[in-house]
Amino acid sequence: MKGQAMREKENFTSERVAKYGCETGKQQSIYWDAKTPGLGLRVTDKGAKSYIFETRLRGKTIRLTIGDPRIWSIGKAQAKATEYKTLTDQGLDPRQLEADRLEVIKAKQAEADAARLAAELETQRQAVTMRQAWLDYIEARKHKWCPRYLADHHYIIAGKDTPAPLAALANLRLVDLTPERIADWLRDEAAKRPTSANIAFRKLRAFLGWCGTHKTYGGLASSDACKMATVIDAVPKQKAKNDCLQREQMPLWFAEVCKLPAVVSAYLRALLLTGARREELASLKWEDVDFQWNSLTIKDKVEGQRIIPLTPYVAALLADLKRRNDTPPPKYRIVRGKRIANDLKHWKPSQWVFSSRGKSGRIEGPNAAHNTALTAAGLPHVSLHGLRRSFKSLAEWVEMPVGVVAQIMGHKQSATAEKHYTVRPLDLLRLWHSRYESWLLEQAGIEQPKEGAPGLRAVQSITAA
Repeated sequence: MKGQAMREKENFTSERVAKYGCETGKQQSIYWDAKTPGLGLRVTDKGAKSYIFETRLRGKTIRLTIGDPRIWSIGKAQAKATEYKTLTDQGLDPRQLEADRLEVIKAKQAEADAARLAAELETQRQAVTMRQAWLDYIEARKHKWCPRYLADHHYIIAGKDTPAPLAALANLRLVDLTPERIADWLRDEAAKRPTSANIAFRKLRAFLGWCGTHKTYGGLASSDACKMATVIDAVPKQKAKNDCLQREQMPLWFAEVCKLPAVVSAYLRALLLTGARREELASLKWEDVDFQWNSLTIKDKVEGQRIIPLTPYVAALLADLKRRNDTPPPKYRIVRGKRIANDLKHWKPSQWVFSSRGKSGRIEGPNAAHNTALTAAGLPHVSLHGLRRSFKSLAEWVEMPVGVVAQIMGHKQSATAEKHYTVRPLDLLRLWHSRYESWLLEQAGIEQPKEGAPGLRAVQSITAA
């Protein structure tokens, strides 16, 4: 304490603490309390005052700041100095203990902040609605879905002109999606739209399974909610669909379908003759059509893709579409009696085989045209999927092997022999596929094009060009 230690110590009182000042010519002065060892008052040349504690520990002088006299009373400052002195007499460094105490305080504060944040996040998590989670579900899974399946998931939660099947559940919190609530919804929905309710239920079941493994939504809704007996009992039973064309209906069906616009007409006939799924064929691009080797590469929803034969009649249909697609529009078009110039500078052929002027650029929603043809032919309703079902059913008339039918249609193989031992080359598929097409066209009264026929030579010239 050197020179400061020579100054006479005085018992601290409020008056003395108030009158103490910094000595002239010094940056600070320290006054010592006679009553409490080590307690001092430091006064700077700027007039700032603070209680301090000073002593020696392990041969070195240590000094700690206690606090401002305006906040610390003399009694509290003396008690704190006594506490420090007790520690140093035991060989303990108050500075380290203070640092440790602050670390503990900080750790507890951080723990309290983390707990509060976790509680806030959990409150937010508990408030998540099914609609919010459903949109995240779509975003996470859309890369695995075809455009139609993706559109179905958007429609089923939002709807367009009619209430969506899941609208009654959309604004519920995930935690409120109990088996009882789902069962109530199913019964109400099934009473109005049983088929729609069944489809919506299956999508809801897949959604809840996804939520169960999600880092944010896991534990909010039971992934097994749709497996409870109360829910299963409420699921409307679906009747097996059996709509398909019969052999004797071929002349009427082809006659009316051939009257439809070229793209729709070719699309419907190709559906029947290839057995492809509606979206598989609708998404066909010209790069998937090989006129040289007579094959079609189908984007298969099961295996990724499959290659099937391009039979003569379908090849002729696509060749006609190719010619139309590659022909530029006329220089002018007539709109409401006015002649308007077409933008030939920026025109280019469509990438889609079954193109349209819609936003997507490819055929969408040909159901109406097909229904018109069925009505005109006096035939019962057959869906677009019914044409795929017709392919499978009519193939039995030519005794096409089941494995060949499955491979052309893209059905997943089940038997071990089919999966691992049967490898059919494209030419073998073409043998049976062409035989089926020839027989079907014969029933419709249409002659199948032969190899080297004018229509097919045109195909070869298109390929060469």
